Amino acid sequence: MIYFKRMKKQLFQYIVVDPKVRFGKPVIEGTRMPVDLVVGKIAGGMSAEEVMKEYKLTRQQVLGALKYAAKLVEEEEVALR
Repeated sequence: MIYFKRMKKQLFQYIVVDPKVRFGKPVIEGTRMPVDLVVGKIAGGMSAEEVMKEYKLTRQQVLGALKYAAKLVEEEEVALR
């Protein structure tokens, strides 16, 4: 019998990815809450406090999702034609 070790990887503080959780999308550590959902809710007008209450997240988790998204945008290169 073969056992596979979970391949969870820490991407950023409070942010992990695991191929067995949410199809390998980045999630808040210790939850199944995708980072894109948290960022999208805030971009859609919810306050951080509303997101925290609705999804039972801490302020640090919500800020971790926002910081991770900011880091991705910072590293993105856009080719202009």
